[in-house]
Amino acid sequence: MEHTILEKRQLSEQVYMMRIRAPLIAEAREPGQFIILQVDTDFGERIPLTIADADAQSGWIRIIFQAVGGTTMKLAAFEEGEAVAAVLGPLGHPTHIERVGHAVCVGGGIGVAPLYPIAQALKAAGNRLTVIVGARSKDLVILEDEMGEIADELIVVTDDGSYGRKALVTEPLRELCEADAKPDLVVAIGPPVMMKFAAETTRPFGVRTMVSLNTIMVDGTGMCGGCRVNVGGETKFVCVDGPEFDGHQVDFDNMMRRLASYRTQEERARHECLAEARAAELEKETHESQKTV
Repeated sequence: MEHTILEKRQLSEQVYMMRIRAPLIAEAREPGQFIILQVDTDFGERIPLTIADADAQSGWIRIIFQAVGGTTMKLAAFEEGEAVAAVLGPLGHPTHIERVGHAVCVGGGIGVAPLYPIAQALKAAGNRLTVIVGARSKDLVILEDEMGEIADELIVVTDDGSYGRKALVTEPLRELCEADAKPDLVVAIGPPVMMKFAAETTRPFGVRTMVSLNTIMVDGTGMCGGCRVNVGGETKFVCVDGPEFDGHQVDFDNMMRRLASYRTQEERARHECLAEARAAELEKETHESQKTV
C-alpha cells in the first residue's frame, strides 16, 4: 500500500503538517497513539510520530513534525503526491478518555499537535474543556483555530508577548487550579521541562495530571531501550508502557539527562543532512547552467 502524501503545509519555520494516506491506521487509531515512519526503502532511520488527527472514512492520518533531525529534514523535503516508504501503527496505549467534569489541555510548542486529538475526545465525552496553547513567539503558535473550535475556553500565551498573553503556560494553569472549582484533569504535552513544571504547578492542588513522553522515543517498539524512564520509582518504556504517564510520578530530571545523551548524534545527522541538501542543490544549479549554455 502506498502511503501517499495528500497534503503538505508549512506551519512555521521548521514545523510541517502532512496528511498521509493510511486507511487501516486511520480506522484503528485512538487518541494518544503514534506511528513509526520510514522515509525511504534503504536502511534509514525509523521515527515515531504521534497521530495528530485522522479521518477513517477518507483514509488519511495527519502528522505534524519539526524538521530538526536528519530524518525529519528529509521528510520535510517530500512534496504532495510523493509517498513515504513505510508507515506502521497505530502503536502505544490510547489515552484513557472519560467524563471527569472540567478538563484542561496544556500544549507547548509542537506538543499542541499530539494534544489535539486528546482534546477532541475529551470534549466529545462531555467535559468542559479549557485549552492552553503556548509557544516562544507568535509565529510558532500552531493549531489555534482548531483548538478554538472545540474548547470552551482557549488561552494563548507566548514567552515574548508577541501574541496572546505574555506568560508561560504554568501561569494560567496555576490560576485555574487556584479557582474555587479547580480542574478535574490536566493533560500536558510539550517539551520535557514544560511538562515538569506543569506537573509541579498542579501537584500542590492534587489535580490529576497526565503527560505524554513521546519526545524520548527512538524506535517505538521497545527493543532498543532508549526510551526508558523512571515513573514512581519503576523503570518504564515509553513506547510500550506509554506514551502517557502520571506527571506527578515521572522523574523528569533523569529523562532530560537521557535526552541530552543523544545530542551529539542528532547534531551530526543534522549536519550531514544539510550537507547533502547543499550538494544536491549545487548539482541542480550546475545542471541548469549547463542546459542554458
